Amino acid sequence: MVLDIRGLAVTFRTDRGPLRAVDDLSFSVEAGRTLAVVGESGCGKSVTALAIMGLLPPNARLSGSIRLHGREMSTLNPAEWRRRRGRELAMVFQEPMTSLNPAFTAGEQVAEVLRLHERLGERAAFDRAVALLDRVRIPDAARRARQYPHQLSGGMRQRVMIAMALACKPRLLIADEPTTALDVTVQAQILALLDELKRETGTAVVLITHDLGIVADHADDVVVMYAGRAAERAPAARLFARPEHPYTVGLLGAAPRIEGGPGGRMSRLASIEGTVPDLLHPPEGCRFAPRCPFHGTDCTRQPPLAEIEPGHATACWRAPLDQVLAA
Repeated sequence: MVLDIRGLAVTFRTDRGPLRAVDDLSFSVEAGRTLAVVGESGCGKSVTALAIMGLLPPNARLSGSIRLHGREMSTLNPAEWRRRRGRELAMVFQEPMTSLNPAFTAGEQVAEVLRLHERLGERAAFDRAVALLDRVRIPDAARRARQYPHQLSGGMRQRVMIAMALACKPRLLIADEPTTALDVTVQAQILALLDELKRETGTAVVLITHDLGIVADHADDVVVMYAGRAAERAPAARLFARPEHPYTVGLLGAAPRIEGGPGGRMSRLASIEGTVPDLLHPPEGCRFAPRCPFHGTDCTRQPPLAEIEPGHATACWRAPLDQVLAA
């Protein structure tokens, strides 16, 4: 097991009181597999990624366990985190234009990772950086390595970020909405590149996304989050074939689909009634209950994330949903 998270909770101190952005979250990722974390904006996906990377802000308090290859990470001090970030785990952020330093060339920024973690000299590090840029399919890598971020396209900047993340062959890669603001063709190229590199290196990938199409095509396993908690966890194929939480059913119903194959018409989208709860004052029990078409009196108690079959767990008192949906 590369990554094993148990009972993760992240609480922020705010002027209005404590806000628990992630609550009792557990999942694991094996080498060479991609786990997608999905859900609406504000559900805790990116906070989870920052917690795994040790990048939470000072007003955040973390509890629970984060183990990387059996080693507890949640108790590391800042110096230990700096030694491990980039070497053992790395992250590709949403927007490469704001993540890359505009004052340094693409090659210099990739080389800096190698100089820091592998103690390479300036020339050797830059040569390795060029090779990495070529590996992530940047054309004319030697020339592009000497260009600044503003001289590169959005897709190239994201490839530079991937090269930086993979420079030291980390065991775990976190990709937080890695195709945001990229056109569809470039999105497909970036995701195919991540899949290829994962197969070559055996790296475990945590993919943070709200795009169910990406999940269907690229994830092995899925965790569906709602209001800071895991609503469902399952292999991707199983989740799409037989969702067992009403929120997951709603998400899949809200995803665009073409009926009748190529050339067919767009199916009518479903909607999830209501709004996401205020995490400063979350509802008692199941946080999805106020929006759930199947809620009952027992939903005032928080359902556990319980397995309904091996590998497939859901936090719903109504699961399995077959009889409920048929009624």
